[in-house]
Amino acid sequence: MDLDIYCGAAPVPETFWSQWNFDPALLSGLVAGVFVLLTMGQTPRQRAAAISAFPVALVAFVSPLCALASALFSARVLHHILLVAVIAPLVIVAIPSQRRASIVLPAQLSFLVHTAMMWLWHAPGPYLFALGSPAAYWLMELTLFGSAAWLWRDILAPRRTVGAALALLLGTTLQMSMLGALLTFAREPLFAAHLETTQPYGLLPLADQQLSGILMWVPAALPYLMVALIVLSRLFSARDAERQAVHQ
Repeated sequence: MDLDIYCGAAPVPETFWSQWNFDPALLSGLVAGVFVLLTMGQTPRQRAAAISAFPVALVAFVSPLCALASALFSARVLHHILLVAVIAPLVIVAIPSQRRASIVLPAQLSFLVHTAMMWLWHAPGPYLFALGSPAAYWLMELTLFGSAAWLWRDILAPRRTVGAALALLLGTTLQMSMLGALLTFAREPLFAAHLETTQPYGLLPLADQQLSGILMWVPAALPYLMVALIVLSRLFSARDAERQAVHQ
């Protein structure tokens, strides 16, 4: 299949480790992005988040994982997990709350938009379109990242109640699990771009697709569940502090 994929044609295992992406525009953008975040950061936590986002972005876009995603749909899903569940929240944490966009919209809207983007770009037709040109590829990447950053901004908003934050986190986990289950239990390969690219890695297209579903189902949920536990721990800590204040 003749595709113009940003990361290049699907590599074979013998050449995989040589497939680094040193696109000057990409590298300049990543360096500029982390510089801006470090400049904005006001606390050690914010600066640490900015620094942490940089190597994860290098893994996602510069390392051979970028090229491997042209061969394996499971690698593409791993790439997207890093983008929406690791890089996006780190970027939001790195931005001081007073510098984040102040437009007030219902938090449910960011959840619905991000859910729509996840399901859209992991559907066979739109996914094949995204691999048709670098412009289409970056449309997929930027809409996934942008919607995820919007959602994480709402989850981590200082005035967000514990219940609302948990609802967003668990709702996102649920929709990703449903998408993962759909990919895992599909009876036939859905993605034409990978019908002839998985065999060199010892995987049939259906097995690769099932692996992608498992990644979406389990590992993708871990960052959201981790944040949910942190939110709950803060709630219990606040209640303990209130009890101690009452008994003093």
